[in-house]
Amino acid sequence: MNPRFFPFLALLLAVSLTACVSVPPPAPPVPAPARVAALKGPTGLGMLKMISDAPERFAFSIHGSADEIVAGLQGGTLDIAAVPCNLAAVLYNRMEGGVRVIAVNTRGVLYVLDTTGSVHTVEDLRGRTVYSTGMGTTPEFALNYILRQNGLEPGRDVQIEYKAEATELGTLMASGIAELCVLPEPYVTTVLSRNESARAALSLSAEWDAVQAEFGMLTGSVVARTAFLEEHPDVVTAFLTDYRASVDFINAHIEEGARLSEVYEIAPAAIARDAIPRCNIIFLDGAEMERNLRGYLGVLFEADPKSVGGSLPDAAFYYIPA
Repeated sequence: MNPRFFPFLALLLAVSLTACVSVPPPAPPVPAPARVAALKGPTGLGMLKMISDAPERFAFSIHGSADEIVAGLQGGTLDIAAVPCNLAAVLYNRMEGGVRVIAVNTRGVLYVLDTTGSVHTVEDLRGRTVYSTGMGTTPEFALNYILRQNGLEPGRDVQIEYKAEATELGTLMASGIAELCVLPEPYVTTVLSRNESARAALSLSAEWDAVQAEFGMLTGSVVARTAFLEEHPDVVTAFLTDYRASVDFINAHIEEGARLSEVYEIAPAAIARDAIPRCNIIFLDGAEMERNLRGYLGVLFEADPKSVGGSLPDAAFYYIPA
């Protein structure tokens, strides 16, 4: 045999062996975890068990302001997020690509604090000045609605002074400048712990229920980007299942919830321990969510259409799994 034939024979044998080897197909890519955002406050408290358990399919972040979350949703760097209910409607109406609401998580966290001991009913606010945060947001709309339903006109019968920061109101109460203020939890508990003369005189949730029996005051919701929801409905379903369990756990295990609140820097444990029972952390989804939220947003729309983005969201806003 011609010696020059051996290299060719070796090459032919190698090619034949390679053809006989079964090459497995590439493994499918591991899906990236859904990016979930919560706010420092009741919405964050309700997610603490989920955050602590750290399921691999979710990546959590906790934010100090809703503006940060809006930027993440608009930029596509967040998939699921807790936001105020009226902001969910605004995003649905105005954000390119849109969002859908998948759950309601907070029923009402606003209280009237009083350092005088003279306020026991809404009528007792007549002729008084009330300090509040949240001009143009839920605190303003809820307070105005309750005042009007009790025959008091904001700005005429009750003067309302708005401040940008809840912490500023605490300072005003401690200094004696503000005798009455509207604050959300956990700031309520912070003020009560630092000012012995302050007390939670009125729960705006309870006062709302007294004048509106069909649906409660709903302050917090969870939305998903529409594109993400359409691409990953199974992930959203898993999120809702885990989130319901997390809410149930935090409400039933306040000590552990308070400990986790400090670990994840939402509020010190001593504050969270007293705040959690007053936070009205709930879980509503499906048809029950739609019925309650549709009614609540209707009240906001009547007060100011801009509060919900100019128009009431249509049925597509509410995510109800088949």
